[in-house]
This record gives sequence, structure tokens and C-alpha cells, in this order.
Amino acid sequence: MDYLWTPWRYAYVSAAEKASDCIFCDLPRLGDDVKARIVHRAQHCFVILNTYPYTPGHVMIVSYAHLDELRKLPAEAAHEMMDLAQRMESVLRTLYHPGGINLGMNIGSAAGAGVAGHIHMHALPRWVADANFLSVVGETRILPESLETTYARIKQALETKMSP
Repeated sequence: MDYLWTPWRYAYVSAAEKASDCIFCDLPRLGDDVKARIVHRAQHCFVILNTYPYTPGHVMIVSYAHLDELRKLPAEAAHEMMDLAQRMESVLRTLYHPGGINLGMNIGSAAGAGVAGHIHMHALPRWVADANFLSVVGETRILPESLETTYARIKQALETKMSP
């Protein structure tokens, strides 16, 4: 059996390190968007890097409202979430030149939501065969770009190109 040590994940999995029960409620209140990895704030939603991305450019579009189901999200917030998804598709295509884009929501823990109590939409660029043997067999991802670089690239793109 092989072991991969990831001590930086301790803050994520440790209840002692959490300010509340919801990371998506805590991060916007942090007061430091770079540290929180928030690349854009809108009126009802914000865009944040996924700290444990599947691919470079993996972001999440998150409602400020702590809601566990999409049907509970007010129409204005749902429309803004979709507007941000369109913007992120444009940004990801421009920056990463992927073969495709995944947009998706896992609503509820049975559906695979890591943060089941706070709805959010994932947006990530995809390439043919980006799930290589190491991801599939070794359950390990290799990312060619640091989160700091991803943050800077996406933040700059959102500031200069806000329309789809």
C-alpha cells in the first residue's frame, strides 16, 4: 500500500480549524480575497478557486446565501449564478484552451457534494484524456499550475473581460 502525505489538507478536514460549519460562509467574511481564493464578487454570488482542483482553472460559483437546494435560491441569485457560469466558460476557454468545460452541481451528500449544506456550481476546463492512469489508478492528480498562478490569471481575466 502506498501512502501520500498531504499535511496541507489538515485545515480542511480538521473540525478544530473551522470557524463555523460552512467554509463557503466563512471565506467571504475573511477580509482577504487572495487568502480566501475569491477571484470575483458579485451581488448574490462569488467565484472562488477550488483548493483541491481536478484540473487547473477549477473554480466554483457560490451563492452568498447558505442554502442547501437550488430550488431555494432566489431567482436573482440563480440568474446571477448562470451569468457567472457563462463568464467563467469564456474565461476558461480563453486562458486554458480546453477541449471542453464541465459545469455542475452536486446537491446533497448522496449526490457527492463535499459541502452539502451550501449550493455551489463547479466550472472546470477539460481535455481529452486528462484523467490519466495516475488519476484513475493511483488516485493522484498532477497539476501543472500553482493555485497562486491560477488565481492571478483568472482574476486578471475577470477584471478585463467580464462578458461572455
